[in-house]
Amino acid sequence: MQKIKYIYNEETPSTVENFLKYKGISARLLRKLKRQPDGMTRDGILVRSIDTVEKGDVICLNINDSSFLEPNGSLDVPAAYENNYMVVFDKPPYMPVHPSIKHQGDTLGNYFASLYPELTFRPVNRLDRNTSGLCAVAKNPHSANMLQNNIIKTYYAVVCGRTEPEGTVNAPIARQSESIIIRTVRDDGKPAVTHYKTLMQNDKYSLVEIHLETGRTHQIRVHFAYIGCPLAGDELYGGNAEDINRHALHCGKLVFNDIFTGKKTEVISDIKNDMLSLV
Repeated sequence: MQKIKYIYNEETPSTVENFLKYKGISARLLRKLKRQPDGMTRDGILVRSIDTVEKGDVICLNINDSSFLEPNGSLDVPAAYENNYMVVFDKPPYMPVHPSIKHQGDTLGNYFASLYPELTFRPVNRLDRNTSGLCAVAKNPHSANMLQNNIIKTYYAVVCGRTEPEGTVNAPIARQSESIIIRTVRDDGKPAVTHYKTLMQNDKYSLVEIHLETGRTHQIRVHFAYIGCPLAGDELYGGNAEDINRHALHCGKLVFNDIFTGKKTEVISDIKNDMLSLV
């Protein structure tokens, strides 16, 4: 059970429902709270969505939110940041975020379940199995909804060849017709924009900092392959796998505003050594 508290500070009374909508509570979550016997309270007393809220009233939401995943506490993934409504893990490479047929007990979701058995696993930014770095997980559906478009992500990649000092790749991405996995640049694809800056390079590789305007599947991998500089280790898109056993991609920074206080928060993860050793 997750509890979220709001204090009504306006002079003019409102309804509980209108106040919660103003606070960003989704219509779906409101319907769920209405169905729960103890879904909403005002100053500790059960309240309906149509009831009045006045200045100084404390509205508490009791969110019953659980979905079973097999817990696995032996994975021991470090938390880079945590508060009452979210946790940011520093995911190692080779660990899937979600369970699948091939990975049923060795995922970030399984580790999360060992820490919070009463909560549903709700990753806000999803990383591929081989991508390392920061993965934010919301602790309730309201937090997930509020965080979805509230996080600025910075990625780092080691790519093959020498990139320009900085650049932008603006090329639409679609699924390759004969594959359910591979993406490609195609005129009829969805818009995709990637900005990058070169941090260091040698004759073989370049380390780049990346910011995305869009979030297409495999966007970074596809765009750098498109400009002739596929990610090191990314055999799926033509990268050289001689020097690293995974695609060299790391989510190194998350910046977001606290959904309750508005305070700017920055979480950082160092680039992994297997990537740094290439440059």
